[in-house]
Amino acid sequence: MNNFLFRVTPVLDLGLALAGCVAAPPTVAPPMRATAPELAPAPMYFYPERGQAAAQQDVDRYECYRWAVDQSGFDPGMTPVSLPPPVRHTPVARDGSGIAAGAVTGAVIGSVASSPRHSGQGAVIGAIFGAALGAIAQESRAQANEARQQQNKAARQAALAPLDDFQRAMGACMAGRGYRVG
Repeated sequence: MNNFLFRVTPVLDLGLALAGCVAAPPTVAPPMRATAPELAPAPMYFYPERGQAAAQQDVDRYECYRWAVDQSGFDPGMTPVSLPPPVRHTPVARDGSGIAAGAVTGAVIGSVASSPRHSGQGAVIGAIFGAALGAIAQESRAQANEARQQQNKAARQAALAPLDDFQRAMGACMAGRGYRVG
């Protein structure tokens, strides 16, 4: 009976140590809905500097609108601006928790996997390798999160680029006709 426990105990210890390595899956926040100010273009204001009458302002605004559509290939009155949904990213803390968790897990596995006479040495070696693997895993998660944030930012900028081109063309046309763009 005593021999049976001696053989089963390391297996149970190893199982418990490996169970400690299991991490809960990351929680994914539901996508946030884009609010109206994100989708609406920034308003453009034009102030006449040459005393243009209201009727002339309407004509200038219409003609510049048509010209800006031709120049940019984008008509904000007819084309909805569809931005990719904003994704909430929870920052991965580089606080050393991954290193500590890796060291503890490595020490337990090293202690269990080594012979009873060398369990202390196994624990030290396991802690060293576990800490290194924990640091690598934590940094990898942080870099992947930062890359996702950059991709999301680039996608949003690409979606707004046609609108920016239109607004720049509209502003240039109106400025050329004697309006201050604000």
